[in-house]
Amino acid sequence: MNIAVIGAGYVGLVTGVSLAEIGHRVTCIDMDHKKVAMMTDGHSPIYEPYLEDMMRRNLRNGRLQFTTSHQEGFDGVEVIYIAVGTPQLPDGTADLQYIEQAAYDIATSFQNDIIVVTKSTVPVGTNARIKAFIDEVSMTERRVDIVSNPEFLREGSAVSDTFYGDRIVIGADNQEAANVLEQINEPFELPIYHTDLNSAEMIKYASNAFLATKISFINEISAICEKVGANVEDVALGMGKDRRIGEQFLKAGIGYGGSCFPKDTNALVQLAGNNQHNFKLLKSVIEVNHTQQKKLIEKTLQAVGELQGKKVALLGLAFKPNTDDMREAASIPIAHALKKHGAEIVAYDPIAMANAKKHLPEDVLYKASLINVLEEADVALILTEWNEIKTLDLSTYVKWMASPIIVDGRNCYSLDEVKKYPIHYVSIGRPTMNQRKMSFSIK
Repeated sequence: MNIAVIGAGYVGLVTGVSLAEIGHRVTCIDMDHKKVAMMTDGHSPIYEPYLEDMMRRNLRNGRLQFTTSHQEGFDGVEVIYIAVGTPQLPDGTADLQYIEQAAYDIATSFQNDIIVVTKSTVPVGTNARIKAFIDEVSMTERRVDIVSNPEFLREGSAVSDTFYGDRIVIGADNQEAANVLEQINEPFELPIYHTDLNSAEMIKYASNAFLATKISFINEISAICEKVGANVEDVALGMGKDRRIGEQFLKAGIGYGGSCFPKDTNALVQLAGNNQHNFKLLKSVIEVNHTQQKKLIEKTLQAVGELQGKKVALLGLAFKPNTDDMREAASIPIAHALKKHGAEIVAYDPIAMANAKKHLPEDVLYKASLINVLEEADVALILTEWNEIKTLDLSTYVKWMASPIIVDGRNCYSLDEVKKYPIHYVSIGRPTMNQRKMSFSIK
C-alpha cells in the first residue's frame, strides 16, 4: 500500500522503515530539513541496531523516501500514520500539541479517502477527537477513518520487536478500517488483537505501567534482601519461574528511564486523577523509581567516604544499552549529585557520549575507552549494562584503578566471579564483597 508516516523520530522512523521492508511504499514526513536530508542520504539520526542498514536497503529499492512536504507525502496515499512525540507537561499529562498539528496537517492536505493510524502514545479518547477535528476542518468530502495501533517497541531492540513482537493491537470502531490495518501488518506474521479505540489506547498505558510496577517491586525487594542477607537475583529467579509472574522485568537496579515508562506512568496517574481515581499503586511505583538513583549515591558514599576531590568513573550513560537515548537516564541525576559532593567525574559510553554532553555537568571529562575512564579512578559506578561493560574482565579494574571499588547499579557481575579479585564490590540487593586485602597478581 501507499503509506505516509508523520514524524521520523524513534517510533516513526522504525515504523516507516519496517513497513517498507515488508513491501509497502512509505513516505516519512518530518519538519527538520537537516534530518530529512540526513535520512535521504541513508544515515539514521538515532542509534538502533539494524535500522540504518534496513533504511538504506529500502531507499535503494525505491520503497522508502523522506520529505518535509505534507502535500508531497500525502500524494496518493491510502493510510497515514501519526507517530509524533507526546512529551510530558509539568503536571504529568501528555502534551498533545504535535498530535493536534498532525491532525491539522492531514485535514488541510489529504486528497483521497484515508485511514489515519495513531502510533503515538495518547490519552484515552484522543483518537476519537482526532477524527472529529479532521472531519470538522477538512474541506473535502473524502472519507476519513481512524485506527489506534499502539507501539510496544523497546529502544535498543525496536527492529527485533517489530518483526518478532508478542502482538499487534488494532483498535477501531470501524471494522473495515481495522481489516485494512490487519492486511498491512499481515507480513509480520504476529498475533493480532482487535479492540475498540479507547481500549487500544488504554492497553499501551496499562502495559507500560505494569512493567514499571514489576521493576519498582523488585527494587523494593532488593532493599529488603540487603537488610536480611538474601540475594535478590536468586529471589527474582525463583519468582520468575512461576508462569503467572514471569522472569522479565524482575532485574534489580537503579530503576527505569527512557522516553516511555516515566512519561506513561505519570500520564496514567494524571488520567486516573482526571477521572476521580487515586492511583495509589502507580504513585508508589514512581516514588520507588525516583529513590533508586539516590541509593546508588548513598552506596558510593558508604564505600568511599568523602567524595570531595575523588575521581569517579561513570561506566555507561544512556538510559539502557544499545541506544544513545539520554531521556530520563540515571546518569543525569547521579552525575549532578556527585558534582554536589565535589567529585571529579570521568565518563564513558560507547554510543551516547555526544548526547550526554547536553545533560551532564559541563566539567565532566569524557574518555575514549573503558581503560581510559578507569585509569587512576577512586571508584567506578556502573550505570548502563552495555555488553562491553558486562564482559570486561575484573582484573582490568584492579590493574588500572587507584582503588578497585565498584558500585554496580546493574548487577553486571556474578558474586562468585568477584570473589576471585581484590575488589570492593557493591551491587543492588546482594551482599557487599570487600576483598581488597586479598593477595593478587595480574599475569
